[in-house]
Amino acid sequence: MLRDEIKKDTEIGKKIINYMNDGKFVDDEIINKLLEKIIFDSKKKNKLIFDGYPRTIKQAKNLENLLNKSNQKIDYIFFLNVNKDAIFKRIEKRKILEKRSDDDANTILKRYDTYMEITKPVLDYYSKNHNFHEVDGSMEINDISQKIEEILRV
Repeated sequence: MLRDEIKKDTEIGKKIINYMNDGKFVDDEIINKLLEKIIFDSKKKNKLIFDGYPRTIKQAKNLENLLNKSNQKIDYIFFLNVNKDAIFKRIEKRKILEKRSDDDANTILKRYDTYMEITKPVLDYYSKNHNFHEVDGSMEINDISQKIEEILRV
């Protein structure tokens, strides 16, 4: 959703890239506007997967509100638990493969610290739900996929 706005070179996309390059989370207001368009798109109803969202309690409550208004719900919540070192190594590898400007070491560390400060409460908020599942995100990708498929009963 965010990278799509950046690719389109929209005004919102330009704001988003500035946030990302500074290692900051994109402003809730921007995220919520983009999200609302997606949630109310009839072609996407009950077919949404959120990756890295919500990142704040305000976003989580906005998501609940939008889903309720559109008669949708969250079926599964997955938390891929990965330690800081593993994240750093993966992003360094991604930086080489995808040549992303927001993947330098300082940005990675800043983003992780921001996550711990701002997003951890969202994890606590959702972890009380029956549909919350924590998965060891340090496993190999195939093992992570297999674990998620087991939970989804695919």
